[in-house]
This record gives sequence, C-alpha cells and structure tokens, in this order.
Amino acid sequence: MMELGLCLARVCDKAIGGNDLEQSLLESCAAKGRLIHYHSHLDAILLNERSKTSSKRGVKSMKPLLGSECKSIANDANLWQQWHYDYGIFTVLTAPLFLTPSCLETSSAEGSLCWEQCPSPTGHTCLQIYDPNKKRVFRVRAPPESFIIQVGESADIISKGKLRSTLHSVYRPSKFENLSRETFVVFLQPAWTKTFSVSDYPRCLVASDDGQQFEKDENELSHEIQKIVPPLSSRLRDGMTFAEFSRETTKQYYGGSGLQSNR
Repeated sequence: MMELGLCLARVCDKAIGGNDLEQSLLESCAAKGRLIHYHSHLDAILLNERSKTSSKRGVKSMKPLLGSECKSIANDANLWQQWHYDYGIFTVLTAPLFLTPSCLETSSAEGSLCWEQCPSPTGHTCLQIYDPNKKRVFRVRAPPESFIIQVGESADIISKGKLRSTLHSVYRPSKFENLSRETFVVFLQPAWTKTFSVSDYPRCLVASDDGQQFEKDENELSHEIQKIVPPLSSRLRDGMTFAEFSRETTKQYYGGSGLQSNR
C-alpha cells in the first residue's frame, strides 16, 4: 500500500511538474496504518452493556473508548464517520469488508457475537464524497480486493492546489442496522518537520473566511458541512510544519471545543 502511494506520487509529480510529492513521502520514512471497524447498532448495544459490566467489576480502561464509540453512533444515525478532510498526502484504503451477525453466544455472562462476511447490501463501499462544484454527493464503488486512494490536504498544499483534497464521510445503510464495516487504512504523510509554504498557494483556499471550497454555495448540505468542518484558513499558516498543522487540525475537529468533539 505504501508502494502504491509512492507510484501515485510519481505519476502526479510528472503531471504537475517537479518531484515534491514523492520526495515528501520519501523524507517521511514512515506511514501510519490502522484497522477501522464501524460497529452496527447491535455491536454498540453489546459493547455498551459490556462497558457497564466492566465498570462494575472495576475495569475502567475500556470505558472511555466504548463510551465514545457508542456516543458517536447515537448522535448521527446516518453516518458512521462524519464529513472531514484527511490532512496527510494520500490515504490508501482496502475495499471494505461487510459483516453481519450469524449467531449470538451466551455461554458467558456478557455474551459475544459470531460474524460472517457478506457483500455490500447497497453495491457501494459506503464511502461518499462531496463535490462542491456540482453541489452533489457521490457514493464510491470499488470491486473487491481493490484499493481506494484519497487525496489529503497536505498534497493539496504541496501541489499548490493542483491536487484537490477530498471531502468525504462514511454513511450507514439505513435498512441494515446489524451491518458492520471494516477496512485497513494506510495514511501517507510528510515528515513531521516538513514546512508548508503558502506564499503562492491559491488565495481562495487560504484566505477565505467562509470555509474551504464553499464560496457562494447555497446548498443546504454544504452549510451543514461548514458547521462541522473547520476551514483550512483557520488551520494553516505560512511556515507551519506538518506536525503543527496536524496538531491544529486535530484540535479544531476533535479538541475540547472542536466542531466534532461531541459527535
């Protein structure tokens, strides 16, 4: 997955000129991998009950994680993952795996689920992107055993706006409450010390006060998205390192007063 990202960086560099993207990835010398599992409603109920049981027994380490997971599910029944931009260079994802419960084991006091793989009930990956030009949401299809690559904000910045970062979310099929989804993700990022120069970056992306890429957009969904996605202009400044940019981005999304801290 890392090699795939490097190959794409070389292709993009050749198309836009220079070798900034590939060089930024090579200088990083690392990538961050994560297995992301989106719980079904049944998952959430069982995890919440298990969390309560563990708390009564004095096992407190699981409570914050599970409480946060269940809270995010309850606050937006239509989305597994809220609208956001990735802030690295590329995000490489495997085609998602969908799971449904096949049995409920009750031999233990807490109970546990057995799962079996199933095809996507909608024929989509449940990944969706918002196109601000067409003011439309597009749902992403991908064949099994394929990879999906998303452009992050760092690639947008390094390429001076020639590559555009992708606003996306993960939706929950409303008629399949017991469906779970998981995917393996590799985040390709520049080195933490990488310095961003925005002196010749398109002004509309760094100086707009009304949010990234949403000027003169009266679409209702875009207004809702603006409420939960901090504009790039509030997170990026000239001379900022990637470490500073990632820290500020995470703070404005999920910090104590972040736009998505309670979602």
